[in-house]
Amino acid sequence: MRLEKKYLVSEVSEHLDKSTYVILSRFGSITVEDTAALRKELASENAELHVVKNSIFSVAAKERSFPEQLRDVLSGPTAIIVGGVNPSAVAKIVYEYQEKNQEKIEIKAAVLDGGFLSVKDVIALSKLPSLDVLQAQILGLLNTPAQQAVRVLQASTQNLLNVLNAKIDQDN
Repeated sequence: MRLEKKYLVSEVSEHLDKSTYVILSRFGSITVEDTAALRKELASENAELHVVKNSIFSVAAKERSFPEQLRDVLSGPTAIIVGGVNPSAVAKIVYEYQEKNQEKIEIKAAVLDGGFLSVKDVIALSKLPSLDVLQAQILGLLNTPAQQAVRVLQASTQNLLNVLNAKIDQDN
């Protein structure tokens, strides 16, 4: 492999190191202003968009043992979206941008924690609640049994205190 190609592969690999996911998209007649606007939205989630050559991405993907299905989507102009800790929020940004600008960008596929995601899977991911909301929902579920247990324990203690106070009142 030529030195230049090795450098490009290492650069793409560095981008892929930034997150546990990568979203691949096709970009068409997207302008510099549109790209800057999308990058700004992605930056709110600490994500980045990079235009890559399919052959370079293919080598980097192979080095990482990405799913073979990616080969089927590596045609035409490709951009990768990586970074940030919230893949659902990033997928939501990309999907909403695609819905507004259909001729400019199109989701091809994604890889999340080493697993292949089709376009439908990426759209489903984009519809999930944000990481903060999911964490709050889980905490709420975990808190409910604890709150009920505290009520039961308090009720027993309160009942015991009521009986003792009644006995004290009866003795006086």
